[in-house]
Amino acid sequence: MIGIAGGVGSGKSAVARGLAGRLRVFVVDADRIGHDVLTLPQIKQQIFQTFGADVFVSGAATGEIDRRQLARRVFGDEAHLKNSLTRLESIVHPEIRRQIQCQIRQHQADHDVILLDAAVMLEAGWNDLCEALVFVEVPFETRLARVVENRGWDETELRRREASQLPLKEKTEAADFVIDNSGSLADSVNHLHQIVLALKHPPDEVAPPHSDVLT
Repeated sequence: MIGIAGGVGSGKSAVARGLAGRLRVFVVDADRIGHDVLTLPQIKQQIFQTFGADVFVSGAATGEIDRRQLARRVFGDEAHLKNSLTRLESIVHPEIRRQIQCQIRQHQADHDVILLDAAVMLEAGWNDLCEALVFVEVPFETRLARVVENRGWDETELRRREASQLPLKEKTEAADFVIDNSGSLADSVNHLHQIVLALKHPPDEVAPPHSDVLT
């Protein structure tokens, strides 16, 4: 499995999905899994006990989690917010990891490659499930324009979210490959395709003997 990481608004998910037109690819979407995990009764109960009724739309653990309110309680660079994020991660990350591993087992036999698309790949330690890590790099200004358009965030919100993650420099240094996604998506998908092919067929891989003898 190959891990795909990147800053908020880097377009890593689009790059991962774009490879599906070239190979039999299954994308494990850790962010989507994370959203689904917040609907599980046992997870909601733990969040209710930890953060209280105000992070629930109905004010009860049987209701829907107010994700915006929960985000306000855990994202930011203040110490109390970082502590709250650590508590939330201790609740949801083990279940997310379990479901990631379940999807890998279900799909690895039927696909050429499995990609793990995860915003907090390194923070959660899920990179240990991957044979290689690809970082999708995009300048801050481009990422800001994307989240303003697609998520309705402003610069303050983007910086607040990223303050809760590892610095992008550390993520870049931890990656085995870096893709510049500030240009066309097609170019980025092509770069990822070449990376996958290189990992599946290393340069030093010995080709099987070939006979030119006609019979």
